[in-house]
Amino acid sequence: MTTQKKPPGDRRANNGPLKLGAVVITMGNRPDDLRALVESVAAQDGDPVEVVVVGNGAPVTGLPDGVRSVDLPENLGIPGGRNVGIEAFGENGRDVDVLLFLDDDGLLPNKDTAELVRRAFDADPELGIVSFRIADPDTGATQRRHVPRLRASDPMRSSRVTTFLGGANAVRTQVFQEVGPLPGEFFYAHEETDLAWRALDAGWLIDYRSDMVLHHPTTPPSRHAVYHRMIARNRVWLARRNLPAPLVPLYLGVWLLLTLARRPSLAGLKAWFGGFKEGWTTPCGPRRPMRWRTVWRLTKLGRPPVI
Repeated sequence: MTTQKKPPGDRRANNGPLKLGAVVITMGNRPDDLRALVESVAAQDGDPVEVVVVGNGAPVTGLPDGVRSVDLPENLGIPGGRNVGIEAFGENGRDVDVLLFLDDDGLLPNKDTAELVRRAFDADPELGIVSFRIADPDTGATQRRHVPRLRASDPMRSSRVTTFLGGANAVRTQVFQEVGPLPGEFFYAHEETDLAWRALDAGWLIDYRSDMVLHHPTTPPSRHAVYHRMIARNRVWLARRNLPAPLVPLYLGVWLLLTLARRPSLAGLKAWFGGFKEGWTTPCGPRRPMRWRTVWRLTKLGRPPVI
């Protein structure tokens, strides 16, 4: 798929209220949580947010009236399922201005989140992606790993960032129209950073907003059986697809050292090295290395693409 980068100067503020849609993917194993999430979206202030639920290899049942669903015969993974949801709103989501991506076991606790999203994107035509704050529904706490920046000790501080949280975010659909969809081949892990780097290279901005909250139970990502393999494979793919050649070995070398320093289990480490090898020996999709000016932008934002 060929995409063109539109200069930031060509972007204009929208006329009238921004139209929002929401994409939720599910494997059909959390019907009560899914319904609660959909109801929390319906309860948002302002114009209604149209919701599309994608059944990723499982039929979707029990949805409230007016909620569209798409049943996929097989599990396409997280980015693949979300891409199907995007296309449900027209090519690259063109029928709406902004799409929310929400985990099926999440919940919007506040009724003004959609309005906050509209105001944020309306106020800044260069804003491409907003990452929400994820909070535990029982404790209200936000884990450091849910704050998409290196200085994550204060989750209540909003800031400009270089990546975003996959199951709690909003993306201007013009981003997809310019840089393409999520990398479906990733299946799970790092697909957000791949899109973020492409968006930043096209001149878009990304914000972390602490006032836009998604309640989500605290669960470790390693609960997924494929976690260690996918993390390693997709890290290599991410570098091969997006980084200037001199940075690829530096970036992956740093992550190798960090992984060893975290002392995963023997089984986890074996899976990690298997994924690392797979990342080098299998196709990663099109290579479009970011410009050095984007490397400098990432560095100024506190996250140079070597860590």
